[in-house]
Amino acid sequence: MRRHFYLATGFICIGLAIIGAILPLMPTTIFVILAAYCFARSSPELEARLLEHPRFGKHILLWREKGAISRTGKHAAAAAFAVSIAASLIFVRLPWSLLPVAAALIIGGWIWTRPEA
Repeated sequence: MRRHFYLATGFICIGLAIIGAILPLMPTTIFVILAAYCFARSSPELEARLLEHPRFGKHILLWREKGAISRTGKHAAAAAFAVSIAASLIFVRLPWSLLPVAAALIIGGWIWTRPEA
């Protein structure tokens, strides 16, 4: 039962990562890292595929080994937050348009405090 839960959660995380690759507000890499965590507990084959992925494998290993986020990843997160903030300030009324600002301050601050590799 637990294996099936982790497998389903891994696929959900992959789906959210795909959405995150399209939408600026949704992160991508964190969902891929979560999927790798779930697949490590449910499907070694799927975990291996993620670890060998040319774009995400390095980031997953950096996170697992050092809790580190690459400088490129940090810059990409900051750019995504900037786009989200700009879009929300243009298209959403106050006070709701300030939610991406709060998310950027909280999550972005946490991202920038992680070690770099």
